[in-house]
Amino acid sequence: MKTTRRAVLAGAGATGVALLAGCAVYGNEAANPPAAPAGGEPAGGNPGGGDPAGDGVLAQVSEIPVGGGTIRGDARVVITQPTAGTFACFSAVCTHLGCLVTDVSNGTINCACHGSRFNIADGSVASGPAVRPLPPVPITVDGDTIRRA
Repeated sequence: MKTTRRAVLAGAGATGVALLAGCAVYGNEAANPPAAPAGGEPAGGNPGGGDPAGDGVLAQVSEIPVGGGTIRGDARVVITQPTAGTFACFSAVCTHLGCLVTDVSNGTINCACHGSRFNIADGSVASGPAVRPLPPVPITVDGDTIRRA
């Protein structure tokens, strides 16, 4: 079968339209965060986390591992415990393009959208493409409960 120039140009045009459509979604992540993964949990979310009672409670101390953290997607925060008894809280919205961060591991808060990583102690950028740190969120630790301040 002989490939004609018309067929090649038509295929190239269709590819260009598909690429442009993909860019439209890529540039609008803040308004349209990534869909839920196969497990059904919202991206960056944590069912049962956040503040369902409206009393400012974000988590229990026991839920935050030392050297790690927990993402509360419904409250759009990530709570970390860099060292035993020291807690920090940051926005869970990546400063690169607005995706919710997806996990906390190896001392960083990680965004799967484009690979940005943030330090668990202060939210600073450990590796880009993000260039701005995660904004801190004020919290208080009252006994075993972590609340928004």
